Amino acid sequence: MAGDRDVGSQTAWLATIPLFEGMSEADLGRLVRLGSRVEVPPGEVLVDQGDPGTYCYAIASGTAGVFANGEHLATVGPGSTIGEMALVDHRPRTATVVANDDMVLLRFDTRSFKELLEGMPKAAERIHAILASRLR
Repeated sequence: MAGDRDVGSQTAWLATIPLFEGMSEADLGRLVRLGSRVEVPPGEVLVDQGDPGTYCYAIASGTAGVFANGEHLATVGPGSTIGEMALVDHRPRTATVVANDDMVLLRFDTRSFKELLEGMPKAAERIHAILASRLR
């Protein structure tokens, strides 16, 4: 029973992330099982330009700076995803992302991200829309 309450609190937390708003309880529960909640302090490097992609993140709270070749490109916050491009195209990271402040994230490894894309059409559609907007 305690495990059920924990999953319930995790799905409630996930529902607050704009990327996952409106998803069914079943889909949110599946996300809980696929990903892991991570808390990072300011200054933590989430992804490093040139590294292979092994994780991607959905931001629940906090902000991060995005840098390429030392130049600040953007600041990302709640609802944004980080690092998914390298998991999709299997190429090195194109940017470095550093936490600006305390952050709470949902982290997916390569296997769980692939499972998310293949088994959760609504989440996959949102992620593909994000990727398409970055390429325009």
